[in-house]
Amino acid sequence: MIVAGERSGDIYGARLAAALHARLPEIEVFGCGGELMRGAGVETIVDSHEFAMVGITEVVSGLPRAYRGFHALLDEAERRRPELAILIDSPSLNIRLAKRLKNRGITVVYFISPQIWAWKRWRLGQLKTRIHKMLCIFDFEESIYRQAGIPVEYVGHPLAGTVHASLGREEFFAQTGLDPQMPTIALLPGSRQIELAFNLPILLDAAAQVASARHVQFALSVAPTVNAEWIRTTMLRGYQQRAMIRTVSAPYDALRHSDLAVVASGTATIEAALLECPMVVVYRVSPVTAFFARFMINVPFYSMVNLLAGKPLVKELIQSDFTVQNVAAQIEYLLDNAGAREQIAQELHALRTHLGSGGAIDRVAESAIAMMRRRDPVRV
Repeated sequence: MIVAGERSGDIYGARLAAALHARLPEIEVFGCGGELMRGAGVETIVDSHEFAMVGITEVVSGLPRAYRGFHALLDEAERRRPELAILIDSPSLNIRLAKRLKNRGITVVYFISPQIWAWKRWRLGQLKTRIHKMLCIFDFEESIYRQAGIPVEYVGHPLAGTVHASLGREEFFAQTGLDPQMPTIALLPGSRQIELAFNLPILLDAAAQVASARHVQFALSVAPTVNAEWIRTTMLRGYQQRAMIRTVSAPYDALRHSDLAVVASGTATIEAALLECPMVVVYRVSPVTAFFARFMINVPFYSMVNLLAGKPLVKELIQSDFTVQNVAAQIEYLLDNAGAREQIAQELHALRTHLGSGGAIDRVAESAIAMMRRRDPVRV
């Protein structure tokens, strides 16, 4: 059983299912995921979009469908009795699910640790009683779990060794209709519809402000989880006359061939770091969510890039700091300072040591098979 409650988990779950099938062709995998996991042969009892929610207000409105999905997964686990359950990220879903699965005698592995070092550290106590093993993706997490008495293995980040541009520079600019001689800024506003609602209007206004005084262009990355046509016909309406903005479906190419990027906080910041793209990190949630988050989050930085670096390597514009004027000012600063961009790129390169050398998914598959073998050596 593999359970992934959001887009990034669907990506990793699909790769994990493929790795398991390559090693055990007869294996049957079911659970929660999206189109990628289905394409990898996973029977998805519940689609991951049933659980994909950001912020308190969206969680409240989405609780009924999440409740139905949760119990559908439990019922299927009870019926099939899987040898192993691998829960990927999504702590609000998976920590609760882990308790119910373990109570049913199912071995539970958690892949991609909840950010207990940032907030809700009390979750360590829950995890200790609800899972059999934690597979963590950042090097500093391993000692936290060992000290808490939780079996743990550091496997590395699943993006390490996999993030590469697919197009050369000339091909990228030719396909997007952008000018290879112009400064280019990549915009990555997020992968969820609600993230776009909060982030994209500010990014577009900032792009228009910068373009009003400079000869620049923008590559707007559109995730497969959002409606690209809606962005082009609705969100971009009125901006095409104010700035050169082209939508792109390949964020790695945009990050590799842009001079800098403005990136919504999340997995995309790690992808930008692996591509050594100087960036500004932005994010905004509803005022209600922001109010409660102030009392729960206990870290000096919001972006994973700065947390790994242990310093403000890239500028963060979060909530009230995330304004059109501030975004425009940071874009202009980096455009005017090639030395600053180069320094950021060099330090991003150094962060690779915290993410592993690649092969994380293969290590997860091997760990999963080893745990199944311990339970049932004859069958496996």
